[in-house]
Parts: sequence; C-alpha cells; structure tokens
Amino acid sequence: MPPEQNSSVAVIGMGYVGLPTALGLHAGGLTVLGVDRDPDRLETIRAGRADLIEADQRRLEKSLPQETFQLTTDLARLAEADTVMVCVPTPVDRHRMPDLAALKSACAAILEHARPGQTLILTSTSFVGTTQQLLVAPLTEKGFVVGEDIHVASSPERIDPGNNTHTQAETPRVIGGVSAECAERARQVIEALTPVAHVVGSPEAAEMTKLYENSFRAVNIALANEFAEVCAELSLDPIEVTDAAATKPYGFMRFNPGPGVGGHCIPCDPHYLLWQLRESRGTAPLLSQAMTSIADRPRQVVSRLLEALSAAGRGLAGARVLVVGVTYKPGVQDVRSSSALDIIDQLCARGAKVDYYDPLARRLTLLDGKVLESVVQPRGNDWDVALIHTAHPGHNYDWVADCPTVVDATYRFELAGAR
Repeated sequence: MPPEQNSSVAVIGMGYVGLPTALGLHAGGLTVLGVDRDPDRLETIRAGRADLIEADQRRLEKSLPQETFQLTTDLARLAEADTVMVCVPTPVDRHRMPDLAALKSACAAILEHARPGQTLILTSTSFVGTTQQLLVAPLTEKGFVVGEDIHVASSPERIDPGNNTHTQAETPRVIGGVSAECAERARQVIEALTPVAHVVGSPEAAEMTKLYENSFRAVNIALANEFAEVCAELSLDPIEVTDAAATKPYGFMRFNPGPGVGGHCIPCDPHYLLWQLRESRGTAPLLSQAMTSIADRPRQVVSRLLEALSAAGRGLAGARVLVVGVTYKPGVQDVRSSSALDIIDQLCARGAKVDYYDPLARRLTLLDGKVLESVVQPRGNDWDVALIHTAHPGHNYDWVADCPTVVDATYRFELAGAR
C-alpha cells in the first residue's frame, strides 16, 4: 500500500504517456486525478477510445467507474493532490528547436497551486537543469524550502507506446531528487508503477540519463540506416546481415533500418541536449551527425522510390503513389513526427499524386496543413507504386501484391519480395 503522505496523485497531461501513467498509479492503489486542458481528450478517454495497449485498456475500463479515478480540466484541483506528476509532451518545432510551451505551462500551474507537503515529480524529457529551472528556483522564490516543506524530483518516463513486451510495470525507473528525502518520497510513488527504482544523486543526473538513452538509440538507428544503404550498394540484404550480426551474444545490439523515426522520443529528445550544448558552446559531433542523418532519411526513401519508378520506365511527376501506413510505428495511432509526413511532403513537391492507406489513422494533417483521408479499401493496381512505410499487425496487406511496383522502406514486408 502507498504511504499516507502520497495517497493521491494528480497527473498533468493525459496523452500517450500521462494516461498509462495515471492508470498504472491507480492500479497501484493510489487515488488519481488526471488533468488535461483539452476537454475533447478527456471525453475520448471517458468514451474508452484512447489508443492504449490491451492491458491498459482493461485498466481504463476498470478505473473509469471508480471514485478514486477522476478526470478534470480544472488546474486548481492540483492543490488536492499529495503528489503532482508532469507528463506533458516536449516536442521540437520545424527547426528542431525545443518547444517548451506545454512544459512551462504545466509547471506554472503547479507553482500557482503548490502547497506545503506536496511531492512534485517531473517526468517529461527535457534539457539538463529543467527541474531546477522550472520548479525548484521558482518554488524557492515563493518561499518554499525544497526538501523540507515541499519535495521535488525528476523521474523521466520510459513508456514505449504500443509495446506489449516492455511494459511500464516491468521497466525500471530512474529517480533524481533535490535531496535524499525528495528522492525517497518520489520513489514511494514511482514504485506504484514499477517495483524497480534506481536512485541517482540529482535531478540533473536523471535528466541526463534519459537524454543518453534516446541519444544512444538515435545513433544506432542512424547507423542501421547507413548500413542498409551500404548493403544496397553491395547487393546485399540488410536484414539478412542484421540477423546474422544479432547472433553474437555480446557487443552487438540489434537495430533495424527503416523509413525514418517518429513519435515523442527519438526525433526530439537528442535535440534538447544539442540545443543546450549550443547555448554553452559545447559540442557532440557524433550525436549531431546522427540527428542530421535521421532528418535526411525521408529524402533517401524518396530517392529509392524514384529509382524504382525509373526502372519501371516512368518518372515521379504525375505518378500515382500510395503510402502504406503513416503512423510512426506499427500498432499505434500516433503520427507525431512520423517520417511519412516528410516523405509525402517531398513526393507532392515533386509532382506525385499521393494517397495513403492506414487502418489506424483515418485522417492525416500534412506539414502544409492539408488534410488527407485514408483510402478505405485499397486495390493495388490503382497506383503505380506502393511505398511500405508502416505495416500494422493483424491487418491484411495481400492486395499490395497487385501493385506494379513496391518499395519496402521497412525492409521486412514479405509481400514486397525483392522488388
């Protein structure tokens, strides 16, 4: 059972991270208040239409009727909670600069309604020093003694949307408190989510840990994509090579090539570190090059598609192109920062006639604001080329075999064969 001083938790942000967090806390025995400024989002949750893995969907169905699980847009109710957790998105803009608007707004709401005795936990990924800058310093200015009458910690989220293998309950969490007591109080809450908590010496160490984790992934994804291009030059199958390398039980971690990266982590988090380093005139050349390579990946995919069309005797201008799957990964509805957006933008700029098919994303807002709707019942021979971007499990793609040309940007779409 949770300790008395942390018996209720308010979670700010009911998105892909905040909602599973709220459900996990409630399942762990805490009274939970889910807070979001968007009433439509809360209505979607109440209607049971949120994009969740099956286990969290069952938790939602169980939690909604209970008095101990409530949803609200009223930020003043933050004062009711013993603990407040910040789970808002931290994206980057079109220029890959940090967009801190949601995070600053959430922290401002916490400051407005903070009261003695609360524990405040920042879980959103951001630059090193975010907790100090947005919570600790302003709380001190308001007269609080952080570590004595109010407690503050950083515990970056480690949720992988749509992943049924590495669930939140099975994934350890890192905690960095302003003081030992801050870390202990945060640990008592986090252990309602996962039994394994790793405490580090400061919020800054916890913040840097998350940036290191996702920078590691970014560098290795960039390397996997580069090896796919090298394999193509040498007429080798990159997946065959990756499968073989992955048989080594040490010193190698599998990363698959693909059309690009998306979502709320890899395309965004490393840029928070790079931005901070630029401010202090520091450098991280390997990470910087990896993120440049990731940003260039959609262009490489479009080049592959153009080569395939050229081999079939036609150009890209006026070509009928179907993008198969536009979410950033299989099994989720999320299109945030999806490489499909950049790919479609570049295809349209070159004169292609682009449609898309995605059973999980019925509408898609492009980078220029134009809205497309998914083809409902695709037939392969209606297009000159099908670009496989995201193939969702449990859906039938047999019709792709009827398309004259197929470009498999995932490298693992069986029906694409060697085309």
